[in-house]
Amino acid sequence: MTYIRGCFYTMELNELQIQRREKLVRLRELGINPYPAKPYDVNASAADIKENYENDKLNYKDISFAGRIMSIRIMGKAAFAVLQDSTDRMQIYVNRDEVCPGEDKTLYNEVFKKLLDIGDIIGVKGYVFTTQTGEISIHVSSFTLLSKALNPLPLPKEKDGEIFDAFTDPEMRYRMRYVDLIVNRQQKDIFIKRTKTFNSMRQFLNDKGYMEVETPVLQPIPGGAAARPFITHHNALDTQLYLRIANELYLKRLIVGGFDAVYEFSKDFRNEGMDRTHNPEFTIMELYVAYKDYYWMMDTTEEMLRKLAIDVTGDEQVPFGEVVLDFGKPFERISIMDAIKKYGNVDVNGMDEDTLRQTCKKNNIHADEKMGVGKMIDELFGELVEHHLIQPTFIIDYPIEMSPLTKIHRDKPGLTERFELIINGKEIANCYSELNDPIDQRERFTEQMRLSEKGDDEAMFIDQDFLRALEYGMPPTAGIGIGMDRLVMLLTNQQSIQEVLFFPQMRPERWD
Repeated sequence: MTYIRGCFYTMELNELQIQRREKLVRLRELGINPYPAKPYDVNASAADIKENYENDKLNYKDISFAGRIMSIRIMGKAAFAVLQDSTDRMQIYVNRDEVCPGEDKTLYNEVFKKLLDIGDIIGVKGYVFTTQTGEISIHVSSFTLLSKALNPLPLPKEKDGEIFDAFTDPEMRYRMRYVDLIVNRQQKDIFIKRTKTFNSMRQFLNDKGYMEVETPVLQPIPGGAAARPFITHHNALDTQLYLRIANELYLKRLIVGGFDAVYEFSKDFRNEGMDRTHNPEFTIMELYVAYKDYYWMMDTTEEMLRKLAIDVTGDEQVPFGEVVLDFGKPFERISIMDAIKKYGNVDVNGMDEDTLRQTCKKNNIHADEKMGVGKMIDELFGELVEHHLIQPTFIIDYPIEMSPLTKIHRDKPGLTERFELIINGKEIANCYSELNDPIDQRERFTEQMRLSEKGDDEAMFIDQDFLRALEYGMPPTAGIGIGMDRLVMLLTNQQSIQEVLFFPQMRPERWD
């Protein structure tokens, strides 16, 4: 426990943290509230000043600006500092006799010179000018402390042109994203592009007249996907509930109810592993359009992703790592069976469960007795094929065992009308010509229950209410789910999903 001038702190403090808390006490002794409640009116941003000042100097004679102190250079009776707002950084010039026109120079000599630190947020009023070195700056006539920072920022240091001691440790950056966004300004661009991606997609769908909706996050049955759910308990109802693994079955209920096209950006949750492309909490966009099929959805998906690439990056060709992803040309379309044969040199057509299990083992792929035909084909595809598919590719026509919610193919027995969009070796989207035959759907659910009884903890539950809804009649429908986090990774050239999530899931910190 640390005691600082009338206040006990239960946590251990380092010397810099102690110094800042002592400054906090001194500020209050001087009658300065380090966290004032009164709003501070801002009429200019750093980006606005830098972009427009030279062409419109008269409009910058009386400005009010606020930002975080990122550097201070004290030079006797004058000082330069750099403030960072949400748009950019701006240099300010402070002269003692101008901010303290009377006899009392405390505001400059003690407050500005001694009690302000890097990380503090201040507001300044004054006018914009250009220094002798040609840097656009703010000449300060008054300043106000808006928030005292008690922890020092981990600002990078530079020596002989080399940057060192920077805030680059991934775990610390993800855990303290608020600090990451302050000191690594390029990170903010990723999240701005994330918002642009969502806005562009929403505009595309709205322009077509589709309706955005909301469906339950807490569900009595975790339906719509093959995944392990998170389980919770509702005390008032005294019942077990699940965090949704997908919103598919609720959106289909709306199609049954008479909406022709609905979509939702939803947070889904899957109690599974974590890696560079998986987070237990993720965002997906699901779209369902009546009287369409998966062929139509392929064309629509190409059109939409082409728009997103242009809106977010400015081009149909998007750099990603060492490759350039081309969203401008038609996406390749190949069946999953042909893809396994082409890239894995394995023909799985007609293989029964035992033969598939032996084929998996021959290719050093785990396949135990709990796994059915669909699961093993999926494993073969994942190990032998996915990493070859860099450019946008539709993998189509999945076996019926892999697609319990998908309509049987109109021309190919044993297959379904389904595609997955693979880009850079990862699934980005999954689409069906939706199964709307309630008898067939009940049989598919029953087969999933058999897999569950064998020990497959990702097999689907039987949703009796959804089956009842189908019995009232659902029109032919095309549905797609697009993984928004992975899509943002592609459009921002990020190799890890944690880089495109503000607050990725992490092991809890220990504070003792």
